[in-house]
Amino acid sequence: MNPVFRKVQASVAQQALLLNKALTPCRAAPSIRHPVWCTHSVNERQYKGMPTHGIGRWKYLLPKQAPRKKKDKQQMKQIMSATDTAYGTLNVNVSGYDMTVVEHYSQYIHNFCNRLGIKVADSYALPTKSTEVMLMQEQGTKTYVDAVLKTHHRVIQLSTLNAALCPVFMDVLLKNQPEGVQLSVTEHTEADFQARFKARPELEGLIAQMNQ
Repeated sequence: MNPVFRKVQASVAQQALLLNKALTPCRAAPSIRHPVWCTHSVNERQYKGMPTHGIGRWKYLLPKQAPRKKKDKQQMKQIMSATDTAYGTLNVNVSGYDMTVVEHYSQYIHNFCNRLGIKVADSYALPTKSTEVMLMQEQGTKTYVDAVLKTHHRVIQLSTLNAALCPVFMDVLLKNQPEGVQLSVTEHTEADFQARFKARPELEGLIAQMNQ
């Protein structure tokens, strides 16, 4: 055999051996980018063990907020005493059967006070009161409920109302008073503050038993 041909054959065999050694790890290790080339079965997916615990979370991107504080029990504000030139703490009471009219009229009084520079200390609603109208039958003594009337109350609390401005203030309110709405102005007392909360006789009785 020609010695040149032997040298060529030996070099080709050597190159084939090197190429076979280089392709061996590629065949053994599966490809993550192209799972189709992988020699393993479909059930043995290699990305099962990859961490996915952070996918879909977004709350950590929001700024941290301070924890909400518990609402303290509402305390009674200090009652302002009257002077020679100004009244003390006054309550403008608005009541009626139509809640919409009562609410709009109380808003009108509040805005009017802001225009005149009268300080509004507080504005709140009192618990609604229900009144049953009873009728007696024409023949007999039994009575039945004919209607239930609900009275809505709104209070605008004023502080340091000027005595010179009070007549003009009341004149404007009376001229713009809607039909079916009652208006009254009284001095603020501690009883008015307690009237804002519904009475709970059962709870009060339990507290009295615990204190004994």
